[in-house]
Amino acid sequence: MTTRLDVEFEVEGNERLRAWLFVPDGATEPRPAISMAHGYAGVREHGLEPFARAFADAGFVVLLHDHRNFGASDGAVRQDVDPWRQIADWRRAISYLEERPEVDASRIGVWGTSYAGGHVIVLGATDRRIRAVLSQVPTISGYEQGLRRIPPEGITALESALSEDERAQARGEPPRRQAVVSADPTVPASYRAQDAIDFYLQSMPPGIWENNVTIRSTRGARMYEPGVWVSRVSPTPLLMVVALNDTITVTDLALKAYEQALQPKRLVTIPGGHFDPYLGQFPAASSAAVAWFKEHLS
Repeated sequence: MTTRLDVEFEVEGNERLRAWLFVPDGATEPRPAISMAHGYAGVREHGLEPFARAFADAGFVVLLHDHRNFGASDGAVRQDVDPWRQIADWRRAISYLEERPEVDASRIGVWGTSYAGGHVIVLGATDRRIRAVLSQVPTISGYEQGLRRIPPEGITALESALSEDERAQARGEPPRRQAVVSADPTVPASYRAQDAIDFYLQSMPPGIWENNVTIRSTRGARMYEPGVWVSRVSPTPLLMVVALNDTITVTDLALKAYEQALQPKRLVTIPGGHFDPYLGQFPAASSAAVAWFKEHLS
């Protein structure tokens, strides 16, 4: 059995991130721990609790936090995604875990998915407190992903929207917004694929999540290149879980990044698209993760 606690910790700017802490029942001594977070514009309720419980059932203490500006966490500009701010905040999450009496601070791993799959690559390359990294369906190159996912005829409108947003902010206006997902081609949106729409719009308690994100988040995503850090994760062990038909973060980019990573490393491939690890391929994705963390943290 596992106990889920509501916890919070302070980050730069005197804001607080809120998280679920999963503690295996009956623990009599400090346990290894895993720090988790969601991808682009996601919250804890977007399919992550089953992973956290699988890890806790395997004996790990698990911290699953909402990023700044999302879900239960603080943030003045709601639904605003800054990858480097999220990485800096995640370091505070690791520091928080180190201070928990239930945790063995010498055995902390990180698990990230999608956008946060890129974050954990950067974290693993730059923070040697981390003893094991698991990067699931990761963002590797914002630039390359944009080339694959945005049709050429849409580039002019996108660049115009980004420029107009910058001018509006210079005039003191709040950041402009677009939908996270929409099937309507007349509605600006981050994602239009049906699997993305189904995933983000899944049923959850009211007030937890909104289907919008700042337009400047798109600029940040297009500038984000976590793949350049992948060869620097070593000597920290790295597991990459890659979906073979991923059109969101794009399968071939992840496979190329894995080839560039140094040992110790391992690759697990699963059938399906970007969102299948949370759904039909959850048993494969979660069991691979549990085995990896047992090998390197237990």
